[in-house]
Amino acid sequence: MNELKGEQILLRIFIGESDKHSGMPLYESIVHTLHREKTSGVTVLRGISGFGPKSLVHTSHILRLSQDLPIIIEIVDTPDNIDRILPIIEPMVEDGLITKENVQVVYYGVKNR
Repeated sequence: MNELKGEQILLRIFIGESDKHSGMPLYESIVHTLHREKTSGVTVLRGISGFGPKSLVHTSHILRLSQDLPIIIEIVDTPDNIDRILPIIEPMVEDGLITKENVQVVYYGVKNR
């Protein structure tokens, strides 16, 4: 497990649920890549509504059930690790948005129970 404390980087990737890479859902491909690259961790969030560069509104509303809901992938890691993985991840995202921001890590780990 990487040690994270203090000033780190949050990388957010906004994509669509139906986006693909190498025949599998893009979000799954990104998670597998990040795991292989030994990043500190990743969280995939499924949105209930949103739109992106194509201005198509996607929603989980029962009467207009979309198969392409927004997906947000979040990675918090050291600046060096983010800079290392970004050139691997960026070409995988054909339609979407990738952002970076500074974050303050207060706690990262597993407490003994």
